[in-house]
Amino acid sequence: MNPEETRAREAMTAHGRALFDRGLAHGTAGNISIRLDDGYLVTPTNSCLGRLDPADIAKLDMAGAPVSGKPASKEAFLHLMSYRRRPQDKAVVHLHSTHAVAVACMDHPSTEDVLPPLTAYYVMRVGKLPLAPYFPPGDERLARAVAEMDADARAVLLANHGPIVSGPSLDGAVYAIEELEETAKLFLMLRSETVRPLTKAQVAALNETFNRTK
Repeated sequence: MNPEETRAREAMTAHGRALFDRGLAHGTAGNISIRLDDGYLVTPTNSCLGRLDPADIAKLDMAGAPVSGKPASKEAFLHLMSYRRRPQDKAVVHLHSTHAVAVACMDHPSTEDVLPPLTAYYVMRVGKLPLAPYFPPGDERLARAVAEMDADARAVLLANHGPIVSGPSLDGAVYAIEELEETAKLFLMLRSETVRPLTKAQVAALNETFNRTK
């Protein structure tokens, strides 16, 4: 095993534990992947993100066929489709985090972007959140629905399911999905209040200033 793969396995284990300890992953919900030069690392099926063993993490080849480790998550196809949709990204995180799932269960007038730009950090780390239609877990129609989402959107919310976020690194994907969860929490807290989201001009200025990677 080369040093890059060893570091990637250790990073997945560390981030999985941190997400679990913070209550963003529970039971065996959620999965993480990293794209390598020769394939993909994906957390195993029915595994707890808080108790990952680096040696058990599944390795798939570039076509998605198993190479080593335990069997990959049954939602690995979502990760592979995310990489095809956004080939510039190197990591994907999918969670069933409570507040994001609550937003995923709501009836939205538009599915193009279901969270408002409440904070600058949400704009910089997530930016846009389209809602994919509901399909049962493991249904490959869900992967096709994700593939049809706007390629500029690094995050997609799966209806009645949860968020899936990709990024240029595992750190970036994790920080983005954490920001998404916190913004979903704010959104739900403020539903009965008069809210002042950032304007289109303010959003555009943030994107220009910080050169948010698409």
